[in-house]
This record gives sequence, C-alpha cells and structure tokens, in this order.
Amino acid sequence: MKIEKIQALRGPNIWSVKRKKLIQMRLDLEEMEQSPTNTIPGFRERIETLMPSLYTHRCSEGVPGGFFSRIERGTWMGHVIEHIALEIQTLAGMDTGFGRTRETKTPGVYNVVFSYLEENVGIYAAEASVRIAEALIAGTEYDLEADIQNMRKIRERDRLGPSTGSIVEEAVARDIPWIRLGTNSLVQLGYGINQMRFQATITNKTSHIAVDIACNKEQTKRMLDAASIPVANGGICSTEEGLKEIINKINYPIVLKPLDGNHGKGASINVKTWEHAVAGLEFAQKYGSRVIVEKFITGFDFRVLVIDNKVVAAAQRVPAHVKGNGTDTIEKLIETENLDPRRGYGHENVLTEITVDRDTTDLLEKKGYTLETVPAQDEIVYLKSTANLSTGGTSVDVTDLMHPENIFLSERISRVIGLDVCGIDIMAENLTQPLKENGGVILEVNAAPGFRMHLAPSEGLPRNVAAPVIDMLYPPGKPSRIPIFAITGTNGKTTTTRLLAHIVKNNGYRVGFTTSDGIYIQNHMLEKGDTTGPFSAEYILKDPTVEFAVLETARGGILRSGLGFSRCDIGIITNIQEDHLGMLDIHNLDDLSRVKRVIPKSVKKDGWAVLNGDDAECRKIGADLECNVAYFSMDEDSPFIKAEAKAGRVTAVYENGFITIKKGEWKIRIDKASHVPLTLGGRARFMIENVLAATLASYLWGFKTDDISLSLQTFIPGAAQTPGRMNIFEFKQFKVMIDFAHNPAGYLAVEEFLSNTEASQKIGIIAGVGDRRDEDIRDCATIAARMFDHIIIRNEKHLRGRTEENINGLLLEGFKASGKEVTYEVIPKETEAIRHAIDNAQDGSFIVALSDVVTNAIEVVQGYLDIENEESMQS
Repeated sequence: MKIEKIQALRGPNIWSVKRKKLIQMRLDLEEMEQSPTNTIPGFRERIETLMPSLYTHRCSEGVPGGFFSRIERGTWMGHVIEHIALEIQTLAGMDTGFGRTRETKTPGVYNVVFSYLEENVGIYAAEASVRIAEALIAGTEYDLEADIQNMRKIRERDRLGPSTGSIVEEAVARDIPWIRLGTNSLVQLGYGINQMRFQATITNKTSHIAVDIACNKEQTKRMLDAASIPVANGGICSTEEGLKEIINKINYPIVLKPLDGNHGKGASINVKTWEHAVAGLEFAQKYGSRVIVEKFITGFDFRVLVIDNKVVAAAQRVPAHVKGNGTDTIEKLIETENLDPRRGYGHENVLTEITVDRDTTDLLEKKGYTLETVPAQDEIVYLKSTANLSTGGTSVDVTDLMHPENIFLSERISRVIGLDVCGIDIMAENLTQPLKENGGVILEVNAAPGFRMHLAPSEGLPRNVAAPVIDMLYPPGKPSRIPIFAITGTNGKTTTTRLLAHIVKNNGYRVGFTTSDGIYIQNHMLEKGDTTGPFSAEYILKDPTVEFAVLETARGGILRSGLGFSRCDIGIITNIQEDHLGMLDIHNLDDLSRVKRVIPKSVKKDGWAVLNGDDAECRKIGADLECNVAYFSMDEDSPFIKAEAKAGRVTAVYENGFITIKKGEWKIRIDKASHVPLTLGGRARFMIENVLAATLASYLWGFKTDDISLSLQTFIPGAAQTPGRMNIFEFKQFKVMIDFAHNPAGYLAVEEFLSNTEASQKIGIIAGVGDRRDEDIRDCATIAARMFDHIIIRNEKHLRGRTEENINGLLLEGFKASGKEVTYEVIPKETEAIRHAIDNAQDGSFIVALSDVVTNAIEVVQGYLDIENEESMQS
C-alpha cells in the first residue's frame, strides 16, 4: 500500500461542516485492492490480539464488536486503517471517533478520513495505521506501545497546556472563536477588532508592571510587607557570606529558592544545617545567581486563585508522596502509585506520574532513606520538596473553607500587585482561620498561575476557573465576532467580493477582504497573490483593526484545508459551472457542488445563503440548507423565481433594466443597471449577475437601499479596482480589453458582451489552460473562434504538466469545431503577443487579451496608453 498524500483539514470541509479537525489520507491499496480482510488468513485473530479495544467500535453494525464482524465478513483495508488510526489515538489518550473511507474515481485509491485532536498526532496516526495494517497482513510482530508513546510525546509537545486549554474550552462553550498564534500558548479569542489575547493565564489586560513586580520576589515581598500583609522573614543572597548573614538574622530552619524560579525548580525546604544550606544555595543557583532565603514556616501549602480581583478558588497542595505498607520498597510504592488511572504522562490526566530526581533523593537522604527502604505501615514519605502538580503533587479543594478575612486579604493582594489573574501561595496551618491568628504567611504571588489544581483536584469540588477569565475578557454585551461575508462560485467571485467590500466600506466599516489577486484592508493591499484560501481568511480575522470581513473562498483552499473560519453571516454562490474538473477528485458538477456547498452550509442559522436562482446546482443546494436562503436571477419571470415571490420570499432580479429587490411581489428598485459602471452600460450581463448577488447580500444584511445604490454608482471598474475583470483601455483608434476568463463559462460571458460591441475587427489573445480537461480547452477554443476574427495563441505561464504542442493541438481542434474560418498565429510569450496585437491594430479594432497573468498584461497595455497620451499632450 502507498500513501499518496496526507492533508490536515482545520475548518468546515467537504466531509463535515461541524467536525472541523480531520485528517484526509489518499491511500493507494495497490495489490490489497484485490484482498479484502476475509481473504487474509488469520487477519481477524491478529488484529484482535494486537488491539482488543477495537471491540468497542460498533461500525455500521451498531453494536460492540461490529467492526470485528465486518472484518470477518470481509472489508477493504482502507476501512481497517481508518479504525486503526482512530483507536491508536484513543489509546494514546486522545479519544476521537469520526471516520469515513470512500473510494475515489481511481480504482483502488481511497480517501481515508478520520478526526484528530492534535494535528501532528493525527498525521502520525495516519502513517502508523498503514504500518500496523501491513504488519497484520504479513503476520509480523509490531511494537504498538512505541507508537502510542510517540503520539503522547507529540501531544505533550504540541498541545495547549491545561490552563490555556481550559480557557479555550470555556470560550468554545460560549461560541467564542479562537485562533492559536504560533505553536506556543499564545491564543487569540474572537475575530478582528473584537479579539482578545492571552498566553497561558496572562491576558492582554494583565499589567506589564504587575508581572514585573510578581516576577521580582524581593519587590513583591517589600510591597506586601508595606501593605501590612504577612510575609516570611528572609533576604536575598548570591554568596555564602550573604547566606550566613541571613541565617544569623532569621535562624534555622530555612527555605532556599531561586529569585527568578518557577514550578518549584531549584527549591530546598526545611534546611536545618549549614552543610545543607550551602548545598541548597548551589542547587538554586543552577536556575539563577540570586537566591531567596526565608524562614521555613511549618504548615500546609495553599494556593489561592484571584481573577478580576475576586477569589475564585483555593486549594491545598500536597507534594508527591507514597504511603508505606510495611512490605514494599519506596521504589515499588512509586511504581504502584503511578498505576493510579488518574496519573498519566505529562498533563494527559488529572495527576502526573511521579519521577525520581535529585530533589527526591535529597529528601530521602535527609531521612536516611533510599529507594530500597521499606517504610512502615501508613508512614507518609514525601518525594518532592514542593507541591507542584507537574512534579506529581496532588491538590485538595478548600475554596468553601476560606475565612472571609483571608478572602479579603487575597483580593487585596491582587490589587496591591495589580494582577488581573493572580495566584497567591500561602503557608499556614489552615485557611479557616485568619492568617494573622494562625501565623500563616504569603510566600509568593504568581502572574501566570496554573489552573490544573483547581480544574481537577485530587479531592474536593472541581472549579471552573476558566469561566471568570472569559467573564473578564468578554463581559455581557461585548461581541467576540465580526460580520463575515464569504463568496464562492465558478465565475464572478472576485468582482462580487470587491463590490461587497466597497459597499461595506461606504457604510462606515473598516473592511478586510481577500481576493484572487491579494489581501486588502480598506484599499491597502497587504499581500499579493491568490489569497482565497483559509490562511488568507485567518489573516483578515487576526487583524485587530478589521471590523468586517469579506472573503473570496475558492475550491482549492476548501479541498486542501477546509474553511479558515467556523461560520459566516452570509454565504454567496455566484454560479457553479464546469471548471477545474478532473483535479483533486472533482470530476463532475455534483463533485464541484459538494465543494461549493461548504460555504452556505457554514452560514449561521439566522444568517443568509445568497444563491444564483438561474443555476440548477445552486437551487439543489438551497433546498438542503438550515439557514435562510435568498436567490438572485436575471429572469424575474422564471417559474422558480415566481414561486419564490409567491411564497413571500426575498429575491433580487434584473427587470426592465433595473437592479431590483423583491419582497414577495413588492418591488424595491435599487438602480438602473446602465447607471452602474460595473455593468458597462448594462451590456455586460454577467456583471449584472455579480451586482445582483452583492445587492441582495447587502440588503439582507441591513444596509439601506439608498446607500447600496450610491455604492453601486461609485464602484468604478478598471485596472485598479477590478484588475483582470473586463478592464477596457480606450486608445484613439482602437480598444483593448483584459479579462481573466479561463473556462467555457467565462468565455461565453465575454462572447455575449462582444456580441453587443461594435468593432471593425475583433482580435483575441488566448491560451489553453494546462490544468483543464481536453474538452474544456477545446470548448474555449470553439467559443473563441466564434467571437473573434483573428486569434493569437500564446502560452500560459504554467503549462501544468502539458506541452505547448498538446495544448495548441487541442485549440486548433476547437477552432475547427466552431464551423467558422478563423485566422490565427502563434506568439508564445504573452507580453509579446499583446504588443504585436497593439502594434498591428486597425482603426476600430477591439483587442481582447484573456490573460492568466493579469498584472503583466495590464502593465504592457497601460504603457502603450501612457505613450499615446504623452504624444497627444506634446502635439
């Protein structure tokens, strides 16, 4: 078997709009296409032995063991690999269960699709599942545990930490979108101007000064002491002499920890001798030269969490430990403790596995113990000097036991330091009495406190401490999203997108939009190129200045990665015509419709799908949507549009020369088409379709008809506003038009326009598009032969695997099929072809360059026009 391609889908996609995180693996079964599972001796037994947990997979049988029944009866290896990929993720602690396996139009080649939680784990699972299947087929040994451990490592490396993850989960529960910014814990909540950011548990509201104070333990202690808040006596040193001075002042026992440390690294507690104090100084200085030395306070370790100046949780933290039974060694007791199902690798479970390190051996040595020591029955042996959960500690929720005085004190501390999310470490006998009564002290104040101990304590009530963070970032009434218009279709996407962006901008919004020629904010191009995929959409949604997004969305991006947004307010399909067929498993209009329908399927329930009522595929899609649907049409008298009007629905139609909104039978005329520059005086019918789509979407959003009309009148087409979309350059004796038409539907639109255009000679500059089907190239040539008197054949910039001879041969076949005699010549380079046409233009000629490199073509023509204008001025 051979993996041809693995893709990670990250948004609504052709397989599922709701399941956004899917792996799509294109798998060639090769000779295994002829060998279903029931023809492979012993396969059922081997897979059941290796992965008995697959018994829980119900498969299409709908009962436990259903998948094994399918194997027994016979199923293809792609289906088996799908289930293996899902199960090994589950075994690695990432339970996910959606999968689909479908054969492509190429016999023996399948798309194996399954869900993932962590992208790189999903990709690993795809590759590993094929290896596992091959081993099962061959009957060879396979180390499944190695794969599972590798997947755990990848997960721990890549995933959000438990604190960050909990905030994201709370945001998702409140329907707030999120974007991970990079590979660390920096996360954006919300879109555009309504975004908020946080990293770990530091938010964009967190004061930089407050973080500096909290990170400077000496400064923190001085400020708390000045505010009459109890702190441990001590000082800071970097030498043995300084250490001795502090010990002489506060006496033993002491605690040593690095000034800039975290997570308990480099700490030594309950130090009672000079020898151990010097060792503790050396240990702490591995993490920083300056070391805090404090009086060791007896009692328990507590963490109080304050968010937005309110106490939300408190926990007693207990260092990693084992309890003796009188027979087992400490090493054996650690092994037994790590078998607790609550403990896992890294942060995968409530508790972390206990590891033996220098801190462990030091603590044991102080008691005269080693790992081989057998503790007495019920004896508690501590294995870490600090109570951090990341080192195997446990936590007990004590939120409801806090004395009001301690709540007041904690909330005051958060204000003294100035932190919006604040973790306060307290050493005291308990929190049920005021600290001033039981002698408790504040040890530290943390600017990025971990939430794990509160989210899933070992004992006591879990606290949803992420909720108050979201309450703080998004108080009631604050929006998290910005409006999104998404536009797809075969032709007219870019023009419709640009026109909509113009309407939105004229209504006072700062608009960000993506097109096939670049990313724009307002009218500033920020990135050049074909930017119609998910990364470009995300670019707009990440920009903190954008108030409204208008996103052209092409099929390629949807197929490669899914959408770059979770849902849109209005989704538009301009039309669905045969184009790009034969690529990426898209072979016919049904396949293409399946891609395009992702946009209207992603419209929110109270949003609108705006569809072409003259397009049969659009009408099919509209009949199967959960959102509101409205159609635009060039024919108000079509039976379909009449039925929509009779039902009282909103439509947009071209009637009696007007762009008109119909609410049922009532008409609201927006403007005369000939007054809209984009329609070229009403002659460009396909441009009228684009105007109808944009007008209907704008009206449904709530823009006033007068404002829409004014925007239509002020949107002036041309090389600057709509590059490559019927850009007409008027010379004294002839005209040149540049258009991006590259498929039969686009050619037909140009033909219709030219049929209403007077010219002494119509000259076309065309090329066959290398990544289209033979019949598409021939059809374009046939249409070109009908509408032009003379044709210049040039080469596309990218032949996409074809040869010039092959493409030109197809073009000549198309000319012949037109039944019309047409003259032609071949000039391979596009710019030279355009120059040749202009240099030899007759009076009254109309030259049409159907260009794939619009920028180059425009520059050439504009250069000629500039020279003519200069000569006119000089004369």
